[in-house]
Amino acid sequence: MRNKVQLIGNLGNAPEVKMLESGKKLVKLSMATNETYKNAKGERVTETQWHNLVAWGKTADIIEKYLKKGSEVAIEGKLMNKNYTDKDGIKRYYTEILVNELLMLDGKEK
Repeated sequence: MRNKVQLIGNLGNAPEVKMLESGKKLVKLSMATNETYKNAKGERVTETQWHNLVAWGKTADIIEKYLKKGSEVAIEGKLMNKNYTDKDGIKRYYTEILVNELLMLDGKEK
């Protein structure tokens, strides 16, 4: 099976751009996806999930140039599970999505 993720959502922050010593560009950002449903009482409920995204190279260039907080995008990428040891010696785990493809869904600026 392939490691593939597709999401449509809105950026929760402005893209954070980092230039590495190697000359490569890295962009980190967060995306919110919403799911709406009716609960047992018939009330409309919206659940928001937050996703950490990273992009490199030309994809990072596009994100830096065209996207901002609140932009609506569709992304395709793969899950990357990572870990680190915090200052207290506790091993922490987190998941990022490495963006391979990006589609900007916002209309033209008015």
